[in-house]
Amino acid sequence: MIRAEDIHKSYGEVEVLKGISLEIRQSEIVSVVGASGAGKSTLLQILGTLETADKGEIYFDDVKVSSLSARQLSALRNRQMGFVFQFHHLLPEFTAIENVCIPGFIMGLSKKAAVTRAEELLDYLGLNHRLKHKPTELSGGEQQRVAVARALMNNPKVIFADEPSGNLDSDNAEELHEMFFSLRDEFGQTFVIVTHNETLASRADRTIHMRDGELLLTSSA
Repeated sequence: MIRAEDIHKSYGEVEVLKGISLEIRQSEIVSVVGASGAGKSTLLQILGTLETADKGEIYFDDVKVSSLSARQLSALRNRQMGFVFQFHHLLPEFTAIENVCIPGFIMGLSKKAAVTRAEELLDYLGLNHRLKHKPTELSGGEQQRVAVARALMNNPKVIFADEPSGNLDSDNAEELHEMFFSLRDEFGQTFVIVTHNETLASRADRTIHMRDGELLLTSSA
């Protein structure tokens, strides 16, 4: 579903990615591991079209991403991709359900349709009693579940997650990991997850190891 060919990326004099090529298959859970500074987050952001490679190509469902206009690229991200980060990036002035609705509004859903979808997701994730609570009124685990619901709002094909359990205690981290596998099994989503969590990495269908901007090896569960 996603194909990267010879991806290079530098920031100033620092070469962060040095010719990465890989493929991600539909409904696959892939973990990306490596030491800090290996280029994992940069690779994730380029795969998710949040960053542009200096050299190389990204294909999404055989569509060359570099051939898309800014509007087409924005629509691709909004409709086909979801993002979950270590720091939840919830808007503090909005309630849980309002945060989840935002991608739906961007896609053009009516308020009624967006609210119905958001309620379904938050109920599925065990937060039907927290719909009207703002982020500061939620625990870290609850905030991350709201972020996951927001990522799922438009039923994307792929979820990109960057250290999603990095700020969670072990119980909440395990709960989040179980949720990813349940979502894949029930809805067929693809997950690409940058993580330092060895337990999560070991459970993935495939683990991509990186070092100094290069792929070290790929292993299957």
